Amino acid sequence: MTIMDNRTGKGLSFVKRIYLPRIIGLGIGLLSVMAAIEPLDPPAWLWALLLFNGLVWPHVAYHWALRSPVPYHAEQRNLVLDSLLSGFWTATLQFNPLPSVTVLSMMTMNNVAAGGKRLVVRGALAQLAGMLLSVLLFGLHLQPDATPLQVYACLPMLTLYPLALGWVCYQLAIKLAEHKRKLRDLSLTDSLTGLLNHGAWKDLLLLRFQACGQQQLPAVIALIDVDHFKTINDTFGHVVGDSVLRQMSEALRRNLREGDLAGRYGGDEFCVILPGTSEAQACQAMERLREQVAAYRNPQLPQLRISLSIGLSAFHAGLDSPEHWLEQADKALYAAKHQGRDQVNFAQGDAGTLRLAYPD
Repeated sequence: MTIMDNRTGKGLSFVKRIYLPRIIGLGIGLLSVMAAIEPLDPPAWLWALLLFNGLVWPHVAYHWALRSPVPYHAEQRNLVLDSLLSGFWTATLQFNPLPSVTVLSMMTMNNVAAGGKRLVVRGALAQLAGMLLSVLLFGLHLQPDATPLQVYACLPMLTLYPLALGWVCYQLAIKLAEHKRKLRDLSLTDSLTGLLNHGAWKDLLLLRFQACGQQQLPAVIALIDVDHFKTINDTFGHVVGDSVLRQMSEALRRNLREGDLAGRYGGDEFCVILPGTSEAQACQAMERLREQVAAYRNPQLPQLRISLSIGLSAFHAGLDSPEHWLEQADKALYAAKHQGRDQVNFAQGDAGTLRLAYPD
Protein backbone atom coordinates (compact mmCIF):
# COMPACT_ATOMS: atom_id res chain seq x y z
CA MET A 1 0.00 0.00 0.00
CA THR A 2 1.34 3.41 -0.93
CA ILE A 3 1.50 6.45 1.32
CA MET A 4 -1.33 8.02 -0.68
CA ASP A 5 -3.47 4.90 -0.13
CA ASN A 6 -2.91 5.18 3.60
CA ARG A 7 -3.81 8.87 3.63
CA THR A 8 -6.96 8.58 1.54
CA GLY A 9 -8.27 5.18 2.51
CA LYS A 10 -7.42 2.74 5.24
CA GLY A 11 -5.22 5.09 7.28
CA LEU A 12 -7.55 8.05 7.72
CA SER A 13 -10.64 5.92 8.34
CA PHE A 14 -8.74 3.95 10.99
CA VAL A 15 -7.64 7.14 12.78
CA LYS A 16 -11.20 8.51 12.75
CA ARG A 17 -12.60 5.21 13.99
CA ILE A 18 -10.27 5.21 17.01
CA TYR A 19 -10.87 8.85 17.94
CA LEU A 20 -14.24 8.62 19.70
CA PRO A 21 -13.50 5.41 21.68
CA ARG A 22 -10.24 6.97 22.88
CA ILE A 23 -12.03 10.13 24.07
CA ILE A 24 -14.63 8.08 25.94
CA GLY A 25 -12.22 5.44 27.26
CA LEU A 26 -9.56 7.81 28.57
CA GLY A 27 -12.15 10.28 29.83
CA ILE A 28 -14.01 7.82 32.02
CA GLY A 29 -10.82 5.87 32.78
CA LEU A 30 -9.53 9.09 34.29
CA LEU A 31 -12.10 8.70 37.09
CA SER A 32 -10.86 5.22 37.97
CA VAL A 33 -7.21 6.28 38.18
CA MET A 34 -7.95 9.50 40.06
CA ALA A 35 -9.94 7.63 42.71
CA ALA A 36 -7.12 5.10 43.10
CA ILE A 37 -4.14 7.49 43.36
CA GLU A 38 -5.80 10.25 45.38
CA PRO A 39 -5.18 8.49 48.75
CA LEU A 40 -1.49 8.09 47.80
CA ASP A 41 -0.86 11.87 47.87
CA PRO A 42 0.83 12.05 44.45
CA PRO A 43 2.94 15.06 43.40
CA ALA A 44 1.42 17.88 41.37
CA TRP A 45 3.20 16.90 38.16
CA LEU A 46 1.59 13.45 38.34
CA TRP A 47 -1.85 15.03 38.55
CA ALA A 48 -0.98 17.19 35.55
CA LEU A 49 0.17 14.13 33.60
CA LEU A 50 -3.02 12.29 34.51
CA LEU A 51 -5.23 15.16 33.35
CA PHE A 52 -3.24 15.47 30.14
CA ASN A 53 -3.56 11.73 29.47
CA GLY A 54 -7.30 11.68 30.12
CA LEU A 55 -8.44 14.96 28.57
CA VAL A 56 -5.82 16.27 26.14
CA TRP A 57 -3.99 13.23 24.76
CA PRO A 58 -6.97 11.88 22.70
CA HIS A 59 -7.02 15.09 20.65
CA VAL A 60 -3.23 15.31 20.38
CA ALA A 61 -3.06 11.69 19.21
CA TYR A 62 -5.81 12.26 16.66
CA HIS A 63 -4.24 15.32 15.02
CA TRP A 64 -0.75 13.83 15.26
CA ALA A 65 -1.90 10.79 13.30
CA LEU A 66 -3.86 12.87 10.76
CA ARG A 67 -0.78 14.93 9.95
CA SER A 68 1.50 11.91 9.72
CA PRO A 69 2.69 10.75 6.27
CA VAL A 70 1.22 7.32 7.06
CA PRO A 71 -1.77 7.80 9.44
CA TYR A 72 -2.36 4.08 9.92
CA HIS A 73 1.15 3.47 11.25
CA ALA A 74 0.94 6.61 13.37
CA GLU A 75 -2.28 5.42 15.00
CA GLN A 76 -0.72 2.03 15.72
CA ARG A 77 2.05 3.92 17.50
CA ASN A 78 -0.52 5.93 19.46
CA LEU A 79 -2.22 2.72 20.60
CA VAL A 80 1.10 1.40 21.87
CA LEU A 81 1.58 4.66 23.78
CA ASP A 82 -1.92 4.21 25.25
CA SER A 83 -0.82 0.78 26.49
CA LEU A 84 2.43 2.19 27.89
CA LEU A 85 0.51 4.77 29.92
CA SER A 86 -2.03 2.21 31.12
CA GLY A 87 0.83 0.10 32.48
CA PHE A 88 2.35 3.19 34.08
CA TRP A 89 -0.89 4.11 35.88
CA THR A 90 -1.44 0.51 36.99
CA ALA A 91 1.88 0.41 38.83
CA THR A 92 1.48 4.02 40.05
CA LEU A 93 -1.82 3.22 41.78
CA GLN A 94 0.07 0.34 43.43
CA PHE A 95 -1.67 -2.44 41.53
CA ASN A 96 -4.97 -1.77 43.27
CA PRO A 97 -6.92 -4.82 41.96
CA LEU A 98 -10.18 -3.35 40.65
CA PRO A 99 -8.89 -0.18 38.92
CA SER A 100 -5.81 -2.07 37.67
CA VAL A 101 -7.85 -4.85 36.07
CA THR A 102 -10.30 -2.29 34.69
CA VAL A 103 -7.62 -0.17 33.03
CA LEU A 104 -5.57 -3.08 31.68
CA SER A 105 -8.51 -5.14 30.42
CA MET A 106 -10.19 -2.20 28.69
CA MET A 107 -6.91 -1.28 27.00
CA THR A 108 -6.36 -4.88 25.90
CA MET A 109 -9.92 -5.01 24.57
CA ASN A 110 -9.18 -1.91 22.54
CA ASN A 111 -6.01 -3.47 21.12
CA VAL A 112 -7.85 -6.64 20.15
CA ALA A 113 -10.49 -4.63 18.27
CA ALA A 114 -7.97 -2.32 16.62
CA GLY A 115 -5.09 -4.60 15.69
CA GLY A 116 -5.65 -8.20 16.67
CA LYS A 117 -2.95 -10.50 18.00
CA ARG A 118 0.01 -8.41 16.87
CA LEU A 119 -1.20 -5.24 18.58
CA VAL A 120 -2.17 -7.19 21.70
CA VAL A 121 1.40 -8.51 22.02
CA ARG A 122 2.92 -5.08 21.39
CA GLY A 123 0.45 -3.54 23.82
CA ALA A 124 1.28 -6.09 26.54
CA LEU A 125 4.99 -5.36 26.16
CA ALA A 126 4.27 -1.63 26.33
CA GLN A 127 2.21 -2.14 29.50
CA LEU A 128 5.10 -3.99 31.11
CA ALA A 129 7.44 -1.18 30.10
CA GLY A 130 5.07 1.37 31.63
CA MET A 131 4.91 -0.59 34.87
CA LEU A 132 8.71 -0.78 35.01
CA LEU A 133 8.96 2.99 34.47
CA SER A 134 6.57 3.64 37.37
CA VAL A 135 8.41 1.21 39.66
CA LEU A 136 11.68 2.97 38.88
CA LEU A 137 10.11 6.35 39.76
CA PHE A 138 7.99 5.41 42.80
CA GLY A 139 9.13 1.97 43.87
CA LEU A 140 7.17 -1.27 43.94
CA HIS A 141 4.10 -1.16 46.20
CA LEU A 142 0.93 -3.22 46.49
CA GLN A 143 -2.49 -1.94 47.54
CA PRO A 144 -4.81 -4.97 47.81
CA ASP A 145 -7.91 -3.15 49.04
CA ALA A 146 -10.33 -1.05 46.97
CA THR A 147 -12.46 1.60 48.67
CA PRO A 148 -16.18 2.03 47.87
CA LEU A 149 -15.32 5.25 46.03
CA GLN A 150 -12.85 3.37 43.82
CA VAL A 151 -15.46 0.71 43.07
CA TYR A 152 -18.00 3.31 41.99
CA ALA A 153 -15.36 5.18 39.99
CA CYS A 154 -14.68 2.03 37.96
CA LEU A 155 -18.34 1.38 37.08
CA PRO A 156 -18.53 3.90 34.18
CA MET A 157 -15.45 2.33 32.61
CA LEU A 158 -16.88 -1.17 32.97
CA THR A 159 -20.23 -0.23 31.42
CA LEU A 160 -19.91 2.71 29.04
CA TYR A 161 -16.64 1.90 27.33
CA PRO A 162 -17.63 -1.64 26.17
CA LEU A 163 -20.83 -0.07 24.77
CA ALA A 164 -18.83 2.55 22.87
CA LEU A 165 -16.39 -0.04 21.55
CA GLY A 166 -19.21 -2.39 20.61
CA TRP A 167 -20.96 0.40 18.69
CA VAL A 168 -17.78 1.15 16.73
CA CYS A 169 -17.35 -2.56 15.92
CA TYR A 170 -20.99 -2.73 14.82
CA GLN A 171 -20.55 0.22 12.47
CA LEU A 172 -17.42 -1.40 11.07
CA ALA A 173 -19.30 -4.65 10.49
CA ILE A 174 -22.00 -2.75 8.58
CA LYS A 175 -19.37 -1.10 6.37
CA LEU A 176 -17.61 -4.42 5.75
CA ALA A 177 -20.93 -6.00 4.75
CA GLU A 178 -21.55 -3.15 2.32
CA HIS A 179 -18.04 -3.49 0.85
CA LYS A 180 -18.57 -7.23 0.52
CA ARG A 181 -21.84 -6.64 -1.33
CA LYS A 182 -20.16 -4.18 -3.70
CA LEU A 183 -17.29 -6.60 -4.36
CA ARG A 184 -19.78 -9.38 -5.06
CA ASP A 185 -21.65 -7.13 -7.48
CA LEU A 186 -18.39 -6.20 -9.20
CA SER A 187 -17.50 -9.87 -9.60
CA LEU A 188 -20.82 -10.47 -11.37
CA THR A 189 -20.97 -7.45 -13.66
CA ASP A 190 -19.18 -6.32 -16.79
CA SER A 191 -17.18 -3.18 -16.04
CA LEU A 192 -17.96 -1.44 -19.35
CA THR A 193 -21.70 -1.98 -19.59
CA GLY A 194 -22.76 -2.72 -16.01
CA LEU A 195 -24.62 -5.81 -17.20
CA LEU A 196 -24.02 -9.34 -15.96
CA ASN A 197 -20.68 -10.73 -17.12
CA HIS A 198 -20.34 -13.94 -19.13
CA GLY A 199 -19.83 -16.24 -16.14
CA ALA A 200 -22.64 -14.79 -14.03
CA TRP A 201 -25.12 -14.97 -16.91
CA LYS A 202 -24.19 -18.58 -17.68
CA ASP A 203 -24.78 -19.48 -14.01
CA LEU A 204 -28.24 -17.91 -14.16
CA LEU A 205 -28.93 -19.71 -17.44
CA LEU A 206 -28.30 -23.03 -15.69
CA LEU A 207 -30.70 -22.11 -12.88
CA ARG A 208 -33.36 -21.00 -15.36
CA PHE A 209 -32.92 -24.19 -17.41
CA GLN A 210 -33.42 -26.32 -14.29
CA ALA A 211 -36.47 -24.31 -13.19
CA CYS A 212 -38.06 -24.57 -16.64
CA GLY A 213 -37.48 -28.31 -16.74
CA GLN A 214 -38.85 -28.98 -13.27
CA GLN A 215 -41.84 -26.63 -13.38
CA GLN A 216 -42.56 -26.54 -17.12
CA LEU A 217 -42.15 -22.77 -17.23
CA PRO A 218 -41.85 -20.87 -20.51
CA ALA A 219 -38.70 -18.90 -21.20
CA VAL A 220 -36.76 -17.56 -24.16
CA ILE A 221 -33.09 -16.69 -24.47
CA ALA A 222 -31.71 -14.15 -26.92
CA LEU A 223 -28.23 -13.69 -28.34
CA ILE A 224 -27.68 -10.20 -29.73
CA ASP A 225 -24.82 -9.14 -31.98
CA VAL A 226 -23.91 -5.59 -32.98
CA ASP A 227 -23.54 -5.76 -36.74
CA HIS A 228 -20.15 -4.88 -38.24
CA PHE A 229 -18.78 -3.88 -34.86
CA LYS A 230 -15.15 -4.37 -35.98
CA THR A 231 -15.77 -1.90 -38.80
CA ILE A 232 -17.15 0.61 -36.27
CA ASN A 233 -14.01 0.24 -34.18
CA ASP A 234 -11.71 0.50 -37.19
CA THR A 235 -13.55 3.49 -38.66
CA PHE A 236 -14.43 5.57 -35.60
CA GLY A 237 -12.04 4.24 -32.95
CA HIS A 238 -12.40 2.13 -29.82
CA VAL A 239 -13.77 5.02 -27.75
CA VAL A 240 -16.77 5.22 -30.07
CA GLY A 241 -16.98 1.42 -30.04
CA ASP A 242 -17.18 1.41 -26.26
CA SER A 243 -19.84 4.12 -26.45
CA VAL A 244 -21.88 1.92 -28.79
CA LEU A 245 -21.69 -0.98 -26.31
CA ARG A 246 -22.80 1.28 -23.47
CA GLN A 247 -25.65 2.61 -25.59
CA MET A 248 -26.65 -0.96 -26.32
CA SER A 249 -26.70 -1.82 -22.60
CA GLU A 250 -28.87 1.23 -21.87
CA ALA A 251 -31.30 0.21 -24.62
CA LEU A 252 -31.54 -3.25 -23.06
CA ARG A 253 -32.37 -1.78 -19.66
CA ARG A 254 -35.09 0.40 -21.16
CA ASN A 255 -36.74 -2.44 -23.03
CA LEU A 256 -36.50 -5.33 -20.60
CA ARG A 257 -38.72 -6.14 -17.66
CA GLU A 258 -37.47 -6.20 -14.08
CA GLY A 259 -37.11 -10.00 -14.03
CA ASP A 260 -35.31 -10.28 -17.39
CA LEU A 261 -31.60 -11.03 -17.13
CA ALA A 262 -29.25 -9.25 -19.52
CA GLY A 263 -25.53 -9.83 -19.80
CA ARG A 264 -22.54 -9.12 -22.01
CA TYR A 265 -21.65 -12.46 -23.53
CA GLY A 266 -18.34 -11.23 -24.90
CA GLY A 267 -17.02 -8.60 -27.31
CA ASP A 268 -20.02 -7.16 -29.14
CA GLU A 269 -22.42 -9.97 -28.18
CA PHE A 270 -25.13 -9.60 -25.57
CA CYS A 271 -27.36 -12.23 -24.03
CA VAL A 272 -30.78 -12.09 -22.41
CA ILE A 273 -32.95 -14.53 -20.47
CA LEU A 274 -36.66 -13.75 -20.79
CA PRO A 275 -38.48 -15.87 -18.19
CA GLY A 276 -42.23 -16.41 -18.43
CA THR A 277 -42.20 -15.21 -22.02
CA SER A 278 -43.86 -16.69 -25.10
CA GLU A 279 -42.27 -16.76 -28.54
CA ALA A 280 -44.45 -13.91 -29.75
CA GLN A 281 -43.68 -11.74 -26.72
CA ALA A 282 -39.94 -12.38 -27.08
CA CYS A 283 -40.03 -11.51 -30.77
CA GLN A 284 -41.90 -8.27 -30.08
CA ALA A 285 -39.48 -7.26 -27.32
CA MET A 286 -36.39 -7.93 -29.44
CA GLU A 287 -37.85 -6.28 -32.52
CA ARG A 288 -38.61 -3.21 -30.43
CA LEU A 289 -35.01 -3.22 -29.21
CA ARG A 290 -33.68 -3.61 -32.77
CA GLU A 291 -35.76 -0.69 -34.04
CA GLN A 292 -34.77 1.62 -31.20
CA VAL A 293 -31.07 0.92 -31.68
CA ALA A 294 -31.36 1.37 -35.44
CA ALA A 295 -33.09 4.74 -34.91
CA TYR A 296 -30.34 6.06 -32.62
CA ARG A 297 -28.20 8.85 -34.04
CA ASN A 298 -25.05 10.30 -32.54
CA PRO A 299 -25.11 14.12 -33.05
CA GLN A 300 -21.31 14.17 -33.29
CA LEU A 301 -21.21 11.22 -35.72
CA PRO A 302 -24.32 11.40 -37.94
CA GLN A 303 -22.78 8.89 -40.36
CA LEU A 304 -22.65 6.19 -37.67
CA ARG A 305 -25.33 3.53 -38.10
CA ILE A 306 -25.97 0.72 -35.65
CA SER A 307 -27.96 -2.41 -36.35
CA LEU A 308 -28.52 -5.66 -34.48
CA SER A 309 -28.79 -9.30 -35.44
CA ILE A 310 -30.72 -11.30 -32.84
CA GLY A 311 -31.18 -15.02 -32.39
CA LEU A 312 -33.92 -16.40 -30.14
CA SER A 313 -34.55 -19.84 -28.70
CA ALA A 314 -37.49 -20.93 -26.54
CA PHE A 315 -37.17 -23.58 -23.87
CA HIS A 316 -38.68 -26.95 -24.79
CA ALA A 317 -38.51 -30.48 -23.46
CA GLY A 318 -36.15 -31.65 -26.17
CA LEU A 319 -33.26 -29.57 -24.89
CA ASP A 320 -30.52 -31.67 -23.27
CA SER A 321 -28.68 -28.94 -21.38
CA PRO A 322 -28.30 -25.16 -21.00
CA GLU A 323 -25.51 -25.38 -23.57
CA HIS A 324 -27.90 -27.03 -26.05
CA TRP A 325 -30.42 -24.25 -25.45
CA LEU A 326 -27.74 -21.64 -26.00
CA GLU A 327 -26.56 -23.44 -29.13
CA GLN A 328 -30.05 -23.13 -30.62
CA ALA A 329 -30.02 -19.37 -30.01
CA ASP A 330 -26.53 -19.16 -31.51
CA LYS A 331 -27.72 -20.96 -34.66
CA ALA A 332 -30.61 -18.52 -34.95
CA LEU A 333 -28.18 -15.61 -34.56
CA TYR A 334 -25.90 -17.07 -37.23
CA ALA A 335 -28.86 -17.40 -39.58
CA ALA A 336 -29.87 -13.78 -38.95
CA LYS A 337 -26.37 -12.62 -39.85
CA HIS A 338 -26.15 -14.93 -42.86
CA GLN A 339 -29.48 -13.70 -44.24
CA GLY A 340 -28.47 -10.05 -44.28
CA ARG A 341 -28.20 -8.95 -40.60
CA ASP A 342 -30.41 -6.31 -38.90
CA GLN A 343 -33.15 -8.84 -38.13
CA VAL A 344 -34.59 -11.17 -35.48
CA ASN A 345 -34.51 -14.93 -36.05
CA PHE A 346 -36.20 -17.61 -33.97
CA ALA A 347 -34.97 -21.19 -33.58
CA GLN A 348 -37.65 -23.86 -34.02
CA GLY A 349 -36.50 -26.37 -31.43
CA ASP A 350 -38.81 -29.23 -32.37
CA ALA A 351 -37.79 -29.43 -36.00
CA GLY A 352 -34.32 -28.07 -35.59
CA THR A 353 -35.02 -25.37 -38.20
CA LEU A 354 -34.86 -21.61 -38.07
CA ARG A 355 -37.60 -19.06 -38.69
CA LEU A 356 -37.23 -15.42 -39.64
CA ALA A 357 -39.38 -13.75 -37.02
CA TYR A 358 -39.54 -10.25 -38.43
CA PRO A 359 -38.11 -9.91 -41.92
CA ASP A 360 -36.67 -6.51 -42.64
